[in-house]
Amino acid sequence: MAKYKVDITGINTNEIKVLSNEETNELFQRFKNGDERAKEELVNGNLKLVLSILKRFSNTKYNMDDLFQVGVIGLIKAIDNFDITLGLRLSTYAVPLILGEVKRYIRDNTSVRVSRSVKDLAYKIIKFQDDYLSVYGILPTNDKISKELGIDEYEISYALDSLKDPMSIFEPIYNDGGDTIYLSDQIADIKDINTDRDMLISLRKALQKIKDREKDILVSRFIVGKTQMEIADTMGISQAQVSRIEKNAIENVRKLIK
Repeated sequence: MAKYKVDITGINTNEIKVLSNEETNELFQRFKNGDERAKEELVNGNLKLVLSILKRFSNTKYNMDDLFQVGVIGLIKAIDNFDITLGLRLSTYAVPLILGEVKRYIRDNTSVRVSRSVKDLAYKIIKFQDDYLSVYGILPTNDKISKELGIDEYEISYALDSLKDPMSIFEPIYNDGGDTIYLSDQIADIKDINTDRDMLISLRKALQKIKDREKDILVSRFIVGKTQMEIADTMGISQAQVSRIEKNAIENVRKLIK
């Protein structure tokens, strides 16, 4: 299998259609008017979004066919609940839902046993995140979750981390034919944790202040993992325009987090 490629049984990824913004909006209008065929076209036209998210799981022990089916469920949920009047792109709205479904599947199939109360809290947090996202189009902050559920912010990370699939510190994460790099080689120094947390908070705030198109492109490039050409096809603009917007977006974020 080629690097970063996701192989799904019975699917030729080269033949998957990618919808333009105009096609997506037209299909949503038809779907909201009761046209189930339009919903099917929306799902089929966004399968590459699911595949792009699965790239990050391609080196795990989980079956890609299973994860793909789970990811499609997340995509369908996104399409069912997406509101085009909010001015968001479907991909921006769908990514957290698809990723959430995949992560839930992995958590439910992990061999590590965790406290029932901690697991229940984690699912309450996830449900609140999903509900909040469906209403406001963005994920809630930890502060919002903390106030809504009446818990301390540190409990949020603790609960969610308890459901993550464990990985050995001796897991090989890179090999270019020379010395293998193991996870233990990449573990962060504890003194950098607070600095990283502050940077993430600043980055999150900066993303809320830049233009929607800039944010969409940054999310697609660095979270979803799309190429500039794929983004250009989706947005109906040239690759050069995507490159220019991406460069401006990065510069604007850099200024905001200084």
